[in-house]
Parts: sequence; structure tokens; C-alpha cells
Amino acid sequence: MSTRPGASSEIRTWLAAAAKQHGLARIGVARVEPWPELARVRSWVERGYAGELGYIAERLEEREDLERIFPGVRSVIVAAVAYDTGGPDSRSPRALDRAWVSRYAWGDDYHVVVGARMNALVESLRAWHKGAGFRRYVDSGLVPERLVAARAGVGWIGKNACLIDPELGSYLFLGVVLTDLEIEPDAPVLDHCGSCRACLDACPTEAFPEPHVLDARRCISYLTIEKRGVLPAELYEGIGSHVFGCDLCQEVCPWNQRQARPLADEPRFAPRAEWLAPSVRELLELDDDVLRGRLRGSALKRAQLVGLRRNALVAAGNSGDASLLPCVERWVDASDAGIADAARYSLARLSSRASPPVARDRPT
Repeated sequence: MSTRPGASSEIRTWLAAAAKQHGLARIGVARVEPWPELARVRSWVERGYAGELGYIAERLEEREDLERIFPGVRSVIVAAVAYDTGGPDSRSPRALDRAWVSRYAWGDDYHVVVGARMNALVESLRAWHKGAGFRRYVDSGLVPERLVAARAGVGWIGKNACLIDPELGSYLFLGVVLTDLEIEPDAPVLDHCGSCRACLDACPTEAFPEPHVLDARRCISYLTIEKRGVLPAELYEGIGSHVFGCDLCQEVCPWNQRQARPLADEPRFAPRAEWLAPSVRELLELDDDVLRGRLRGSALKRAQLVGLRRNALVAAGNSGDASLLPCVERWVDASDAGIADAARYSLARLSSRASPPVARDRPT
């Protein structure tokens, strides 16, 4: 990878080879220019759909003008890594006291795994062109990854606001490299969602006010990962058994159900036993040190211990499993308002169960 290509066609060939060498399933290039799609982000924030994600609203100008964060930037290289290793989804039968974690967090923290691959790509780029500048991001910084990925031809943005690759589906991690090199851009991929609205109809909290627009304040992923403190009472039931993230709008997507869809070949994305349908009872009974140990090297750290406990209490209330009552009662007087409120919800729900619980075949 030390040979520096000259013509545009050579650059494209080089990037394709580099992507394969570093385990990147897709790679595309977008030219840095005014992107009209970015107006959607500003509109999204102004409509209040960002919820408490204040960092998005605070630096909109930099998201809209990458020159502000990387003077002289000319191109954006976008790479995608598939993370679905197969296995059940949240609709699969399981015991009443089993919760659900979004599949992207089943294994090791993707920031580390994908970050290492993107670092290797950047090192190859630097060896290829020692005078050029590069800056990489993996779900960090101010780069609007999905919008740029769509511009770079990596996929299209579906009605559920996820990036969809026609071969890989939407279970994708994205990595971005900004560079001051002029690279011929890829053509965007056509939107193939058509009249399908499976993702919109599957959302139990009605988080999509319209196609392609997500109201984060109602999204289970936002509520269980980003939202701090007390959760909106009217959304407790819709959260179901989810304790970290939600895949429902992706699970029903036809592009994720294709039998020929390639799966991830990264062992570190394989499910850790403790996070594939974790035990609600354990999440409520384990002491802080043990639970913290289980979070080591995992993306679940984002929710923090208090968030996971709060979410587990909501899942307990939605489970219908009255045997969880003793686990719930110990948290009713918790000092954290979010935990205490969720415990009261769960206590009321489970105490009202007059008959033995019946096994379910999907989240409630």
C-alpha cells in the first residue's frame, strides 16, 4: 500500500484494495461542498426532535461546513463495517425475565474495533501520500456520517433514518476520514424503500412523525441510552423489554431479511453471553462492581449504571413476571429519581397481576 497512485481511476482502485485489506465492507467518497440535505438537520433540531442531544444544536454551523473543523478539507472517505453476526432478534421467544439489548452492543465496543480498522486505513493513506492531511471519526466529532455516507454512495437513508446498503442491509457501523486530497466522488445510491412502511408501523412508541424523520424524544434507543433521569410515563409501556437500544425498525426491514445478506466476520462482534437477552433479575440484583465489570469494553457503558437499572425496572414492569417484585421493591426509594420512578411504575404493574404470567413470544 505504499505506492502512490496518480490518475483518478488508480485512486479508486487503490481505495477498493485498501478497504478489503482493512476489513471495510464498503467504501465511498463524497466531495466536500454545500449539501442541501444538511438543512434537514437544522430543521430537525428546530422542531425539537433532538431531545436532550444539545451537542447537535450547539455546533450546527460546523456540521454544515466541514472547513470549520478541518481547514482545507476537500473530500470525505466513508467506510462501512457490517456488525450483524446472525442470531435471534427482539421478536424471538424468550423467558419472561429476559430483557433485550440492541445487537450492535452485543460484542466489544465498536468504537474500538472499527476505530482500529479506520486507523489502519489512515496509516495506509499517509504512506500513500505523505503530504496530505487526514482526520478520522467513528461515531464522534461533528461529521453527519449518515448524510455523508449517502452522498458517498455507501447506501441510502431509509424511512427509519438508518443508512441501508442494498447488499448488506442497515446493520452497519460507519467510519469517516476527512482529507485535503481531491478525490473523484461516488454517485449516490437510489432510494429503494418504495412504498414500504414496515419500519414506521413497527415502532411501538410512534417515534416517526413522517418518513425519514425520527423524533428522538420518543425513540426507544434514545430513551434507554441517551436520556438521563426520569423517562416519560406515557412511553414506559412502549419500551417493552428493551434495556439498551432498539432494533425493531431494522428487524422488520426487508433489506435486513434477505437470506443472501453477508454477515459480519468479526469475532469481537459476536454476542457476549451476559448481553444476549440479559436477565432483568441480574441487572437489578448485581452489585455495582460486578455490573461495572460486565460493562468493561462494551458500548453499553454509554447508558451508565443508573440508566441500565432504570431501564431494567421498566422492563420488569412490562414483563408480567410477578416473581420480580422483590427485586423491584428494593429500588422504590432509590435516591436517583429516574430509578425510583421506574420502580414505582414496575411495582404498580406487577402488583396488579392477579394471575400467573403467560410466556410471551415478543416484547410487549
